[in-house]
This record gives sequence, C-alpha cells and structure tokens, in this order.
Amino acid sequence: MLRFRKNFGIGVLLFGVCLIGGACRRDMQDQPKMKPYRGTSFFGDGLAMRQPIPGTIARGYLRSDKALFTGKKDTTANTSQATQATPAQATAAPTPPGGTTNTYPDDTDTFPFPITEQTVQRGRERYDIFCSVCHGLTGNGDGMIVRRGFRRAANFHEDRLRQAPVGHFFDAITNGWGAMPPYAAQIPVQDRWAIIAYVRALQVAQPKSPPTPTGPSGGPTPTPLPSPAAGGHQ
Repeated sequence: MLRFRKNFGIGVLLFGVCLIGGACRRDMQDQPKMKPYRGTSFFGDGLAMRQPIPGTIARGYLRSDKALFTGKKDTTANTSQATQATPAQATAAPTPPGGTTNTYPDDTDTFPFPITEQTVQRGRERYDIFCSVCHGLTGNGDGMIVRRGFRRAANFHEDRLRQAPVGHFFDAITNGWGAMPPYAAQIPVQDRWAIIAYVRALQVAQPKSPPTPTGPSGGPTPTPLPSPAAGGHQ
C-alpha cells in the first residue's frame, strides 16, 4: 500500500511536469519575429526590415572587372593624372594616329578574356537567335524585321563600326542604341562578348560596305522583300 502511494505520487508529479512543460511549448510559426515590409516600434525608423550595411554586395554580383561587366576602360589607375590635367586636356577627346577623333574614348578596345573557337561558335548561335532578325545573318543590317518595314539596323561592315572598339558593341547590347532595345536581361555577360567575337569574325569575312543609303526623307532605305513571282520567300 505504501509502495502504491509512492508510485502514485511520482506519477502525479510527472503528469504535472508534463502539463506545465506543454503549456510553455511554442511553435516556430507563433514565435515573436519581424516580418519584411512591416512596421515596428522596436527600431527608430519604424521599419522591421533592416537596410544592408553600406558597401554590401549580393552574392554573385561582385563586378570587380570593369571591362568584363561594362565594356569600359578601368580609369581608376589614371585618376591622379587626370586631376593634374588642365581643363582643356581633361575635356579633349583622345585623337588616334591619322587625325580622326575617337568617338568612343571610354570603351575598351580589347576582349576581357581570350577568344577561342568555341567562343565564336557560341557567339554565332546567340547572334542567330537575338541579332540576325534585324542585322541579318551576314551583318549587313538587312534582317527580316528590316525587310518587313522596321528601321534599318546597323551595318557591321561600314568603316564606322569596323573601327569601333569592342566595348562599344558591348555597351549597345547591354543598354540599347538608337532604335535597338537593351538585351541585358536576355543575354548573359559572357554571351554578349561571344556575340561580339562573332561580329568581328563577320567583319573579317565580309568586304567593306559603303555608308547606308538614305531615302527621300533622309532615313535609311529598307531592303524590299523578294517578289513572290521571282521565287523569293516571304
């Protein structure tokens, strides 16, 4: 009888401990926490979501190679020289040998990584997908969109673009140029450079072209579609 009472007392005690412990249990979804975009009185600015520390860079978004990610020259090394230059020297555009003004002084004129055959092949694939509809398969600016009446695209075989640095093409693909929209969201950085490598290959393979002819209104003359009677495709 004494043993029964002792065991009964222990059982009651354990039951009480479990009951008290269960009452203190808290699910993770019910714990106090801050939710993004909600206000709070805990912080002085009234915002629950904290701002990142100044200078914080998201994972995968470090852009330390300026030429690779922007197509522009890294001029930080020449900052001290630029501050010592006179105002006239600072505003004057560099003039290459031959006397012609450099139209793109900030664009890099070299590729940021070695170009291989695989790079050019990749560039050809991406060019055919994104560029040929306007610039044509050979880069003459007479793609199918132009033949349908859209504004004539740039002809890569004109001297102006043959002499343009590769950084100019990267800038145009990234940010758009004239009637051309930006393609940064559709074409990754490495593929943009691959396309430019293929454009250079087209320029080497094709002869130079005269300036784009203009119509009566001063705009470029679109290339007409072949006539069905002549056996062309529409």
